[in-house]
Amino acid sequence: MTTTLADVLAAADLLAGVASRTPVESSRALSEIAGVPVLLKCENLQRAGSFKIRGAYVRMARLSDDERAHGVVAASAGNHAQGVALAARLLGIEAVVFMPVDAALPKIAATREYGAHVELVGSSVDEALVHARAYAQRTGAALIHPFDHPDVVAGQGTIALEIVEQVPDVATVIVPVGGGGLAAGIVATLAELRPQVRVVGVQAAKAAAYPASLAAGHPVKAPELRTMADGIAIGLPGEVPFEVLAHAHAEVRTVSEEDLSRALLLVAERAKLLVEPSGAAAVAALMAAPGDFEGPVVAILSGGNIDPQVLLRVVRHGLASAGRFLWLHLRIADSPGALAGLLRDLAATGANVMHVSHVRTQGELAVDEVAIEVQVETKGPDHCAAVQHALRVAGYRLTD
Repeated sequence: MTTTLADVLAAADLLAGVASRTPVESSRALSEIAGVPVLLKCENLQRAGSFKIRGAYVRMARLSDDERAHGVVAASAGNHAQGVALAARLLGIEAVVFMPVDAALPKIAATREYGAHVELVGSSVDEALVHARAYAQRTGAALIHPFDHPDVVAGQGTIALEIVEQVPDVATVIVPVGGGGLAAGIVATLAELRPQVRVVGVQAAKAAAYPASLAAGHPVKAPELRTMADGIAIGLPGEVPFEVLAHAHAEVRTVSEEDLSRALLLVAERAKLLVEPSGAAAVAALMAAPGDFEGPVVAILSGGNIDPQVLLRVVRHGLASAGRFLWLHLRIADSPGALAGLLRDLAATGANVMHVSHVRTQGELAVDEVAIEVQVETKGPDHCAAVQHALRVAGYRLTD
């Protein structure tokens, strides 16, 4: 492998006093779901809000004085940007970071607050990388790649050193995968330190390049990048991490957007931890196939930098996926009191009305009826079914 245990141990020495030793928290809720002990490695509590400071600092600490004088440049959707900006501040290096134009505002603001100059370009990390490479060629700045460098992979691998110390009997480690730097660091470390530990990588199904790449034996571009998990929305695996993961015959599976939102919601509700969608990917895989993993399982929460507006949308999506939001489409008589009667009947079921839409002008409506869309908050799937049954018994016509 391009990264060895010796490389990771050397990276750990560099990170002493820089990266936090993040806690491992047991989760009773996830343990009950999986049927085995489940623990959460809380890199969302790391400095700058994600694991990225580890790899970024190791890479930048090894630059020569001449390289440091020319500054550094990076491309990121946000977490690597903050890691690079913080590392640059600690090392006294000028940093420029290219970020997608739709990057989360809190991530942009935090990157600037750490002292980096931010340029917003393109619609993805891959496009931002093109601009970062061009800037590096133009100015002589060192490109600090988010995942495709041995020093970065070694830095991320220091998480595995901590896991082995904190959970000596760990049997499975589940790790989010974007470009692959984090997973490669974990795999390379455990391959020498605990070869019996199973490592499972997780990608968002709508931004998954690794399954096809590993099957083909070389990096293959993802067919789409349409996921709420912007932190792992990478179009093409890095050569360095791909070599590590391919050599180890790594296992990488995918999760849906519904899986991600349910996982984020559970982590917030039951573990009292705030993570971003990409940070919840490992938990999403566990929840989607709870019987697939031997315990103890350590799920890595890779980051907690989430835009509050995105959090609001994802929580709502998670509530709907968990059966706690219900969208009702009905037709009722266009007469005084009909809508009030519907709301009274809903109240009697214990459902909480969140939003009502009242439409008279749809072409398929009869002259004496109106279309109603009601969003209600429920207590779960069984309550959803009970609400619909009660409305049908009361004579309402539900359409889908």
